Amino acid sequence: MFHIIEQELKWRRENGKPEGFDALKAFKPTVAVGADRPLDDELMMADYFHGRDGLGDIHYSHPHLTPKQAWESLFSLTGNGTAEAEVESALDGHHSSFVASGKPAHQEILRVLKENEPDTITIIAVGPLTNLALAAAEDPETFLRAKEVVVMGGTVDLPGNVTPVAEFNTYADASAAARVYALTSPRPQSTLPPLNPSAPKPLPAYPPTLSKQLTLKLFPLDITHPHDITRGQFRAKTSPIAAAGSPLAEWLSIILSHSFATLDALHPGHDGDKAALSLHDPLCVWYALTRESPRWTLSAGSPEDIRVDTTGQWTKGMSVVDRRNRKRRDDDAVSADDHGHWLSNLAGNRVQRMEGSPGTEVFGGWLLDRIFGV
Repeated sequence: MFHIIEQELKWRRENGKPEGFDALKAFKPTVAVGADRPLDDELMMADYFHGRDGLGDIHYSHPHLTPKQAWESLFSLTGNGTAEAEVESALDGHHSSFVASGKPAHQEILRVLKENEPDTITIIAVGPLTNLALAAAEDPETFLRAKEVVVMGGTVDLPGNVTPVAEFNTYADASAAARVYALTSPRPQSTLPPLNPSAPKPLPAYPPTLSKQLTLKLFPLDITHPHDITRGQFRAKTSPIAAAGSPLAEWLSIILSHSFATLDALHPGHDGDKAALSLHDPLCVWYALTRESPRWTLSAGSPEDIRVDTTGQWTKGMSVVDRRNRKRRDDDAVSADDHGHWLSNLAGNRVQRMEGSPGTEVFGGWLLDRIFGV
């Protein structure tokens, strides 16, 4: 992506167009390599939808759009000036828009939180929560310095997208999701997942007392699914830009052509220009940029006790809520009719579930305008 953005900036300069990407140029993001597997499960890929490379197989079909492989060495350099110069030469300077970190991602998360004032950093998680769970396990109090954690994951009232009841990000590392959600609880031990004895290195339990509860804003499929962009809408916006030579428009057109074709193959009603791609991950970023809008609303029951099943044969990754009409209680004593302390006001998670946005009908166009600077 950074490789393509740098090509796009060059193309815009040469054609007298506003470059855009001002935030990227002013604040270079740090890129760190995350965990290579879930906490205690097998690695799960979504290549059936996103392709083998996660980008619609563009690295195989259009290799000229792929950066030189020397970029991988950026993440293993240890301050050796000669080695850095060799990598720089091999890349022709084409990594100037980001800073590569030699630390694992969860340690970079903790570093940023330590170096900034409490309640000033928002973490946006648009994949499995493995790296966040590792950070929270290593230093819970530093992790709780986050202003809020915005999570794209789960589904409450809609069917799942990878099983009948589970959404991909939550299913791919259910234990990580359960551990992060547990930090929203007044008593995190009440919702921590059971230890998996076969896990390579089980994470420790949280301390019995913590300084605060985590603020977690959940964007499940219930709110992300209706925010979409159609094939016709995307073509109308990008075709003239791609024809003019925009590397970014060409790149995105190839990737989304694969996505729309997959939708057409897997789901009824997604043929032709009316095929609609849900903008799950971008919606979380839209919230972070526009959170002051009064049209961002929480569910009526927020904060909700949403828990993640980590062990079920058919329900692993399910976002579980208590739909029983039962009286609540102010103690956490063991009760024969309340396994799991679902009715206790002293236990359970406190997840803030997002339900309303500034508009399902405006987001797709707004996103394209921001990407292409129009």
